[in-house]
Amino acid sequence: MDVLTERGFIAWCSDEEGLRGLFSSGVVTGYVGFDPTAPSLHVGHLIPIMGLAWLQRLGHRPIAIAGGGTGMIGDPSGRSKERNLLSEEEIEANLAGIKAQLSRFLDFSPGPRGALLLNNYDWLKELSLIGFLRDVGKHFTVNYMISKEFIRSRLEDPDKSISYTEFSYMLLQAYDFYHLCREHDCRVQFGGNDQQGNITAGIELIRRKLSIQAYGCTYPLLLDSSGQKFGKTAEGAVWLDPKLTSPYRFYQFWMNVSDEDAGKLLRYYTFMEMEEIEGLMEEHAKSPHLRRAQRTLAFEVTRSVHGDEAAREVRRASALLFDSEGDPKDPGILALLDGEIPTFEVRTDLPAGLAEVLFESGAVPSKSEAKRLISSGGIYLAGSRVEEPDRKLLASDFSEGRLLLRKGKKDFMLLKLPKA
Repeated sequence: MDVLTERGFIAWCSDEEGLRGLFSSGVVTGYVGFDPTAPSLHVGHLIPIMGLAWLQRLGHRPIAIAGGGTGMIGDPSGRSKERNLLSEEEIEANLAGIKAQLSRFLDFSPGPRGALLLNNYDWLKELSLIGFLRDVGKHFTVNYMISKEFIRSRLEDPDKSISYTEFSYMLLQAYDFYHLCREHDCRVQFGGNDQQGNITAGIELIRRKLSIQAYGCTYPLLLDSSGQKFGKTAEGAVWLDPKLTSPYRFYQFWMNVSDEDAGKLLRYYTFMEMEEIEGLMEEHAKSPHLRRAQRTLAFEVTRSVHGDEAAREVRRASALLFDSEGDPKDPGILALLDGEIPTFEVRTDLPAGLAEVLFESGAVPSKSEAKRLISSGGIYLAGSRVEEPDRKLLASDFSEGRLLLRKGKKDFMLLKLPKA
């Protein structure tokens, strides 16, 4: 509790004193649920993932629930309209990607502290409607259920509605907590701040059916310094799957966070010790233009999600573009940048006039502007300034079919030759 609180993970706790006592008594099992509504988790899921990872690192047992059952229903929490329901096949495909991503943070080795990855479809599919209403539904009044803010907001707004399917979601999540407590001695549920109503329903069901005290904690809703929900960009979510968000773009997302957010994000998203983070932020404050905090954050999170090698590669590519460090002819870096920065395939036979290629690529609006830029020293090929106004582009300029072109200080383009 000290570690999670110090790092900012705890927004609400059902009984902090009681939970502290539980953690002091021995190995505690806690869980977080993930709805498999997409083929990948995204940056917004990293806080609950990190919470589970800290739980395990500090001697306890995490359970990650892939909500294959509840994913077919849809959670109304934090939503203003009905979710689209997924088929069993879609959910199975999504689960495969989620399992691989969680494995980068959690140790699933057998043992008393080994993480578990469970699919709630495995037990929810066995329930009969009559049995569920008798064993679970009778413990909740409609008054109790509609008193929850996320239900009430949908009922009171004439432009919104809630189906019986989504209304029942609270009872299904409560049953999940009850099932995990009964089968795995799971006493704590963690979740986003919008899950408080569902968590307390589970605590109540466990008390009524098992006479056991369970606990719940929620993580804060993370906003950036501009007040926007963190993890969203103009292009949409920042995914953990490299096919949906490339490691390079993932790294740049963290490089672009504000100085105001950097320290908070280091606490949430890295395993660095607090003293190390404080020392880094002190150094950062002395020379913020060096962006030490952002560099460390980007590397550490990319390494956690995509591995050491990918993190080192994108750091090298970033350093080449933004710090002029590294070899601009490195074929590995150029291959990584292919498509990440503006990329143009040169189809003109070489040698060809550089000014003509600049115009054809869209780098400049006219050939005359291209010649003016070249004459003024504003064009660089593979890091070297072009000094001849009539410079020809040669096949030998390319490194394994790619050439890094820079216009001015920071405007990059990748030229590439057609594949044979």
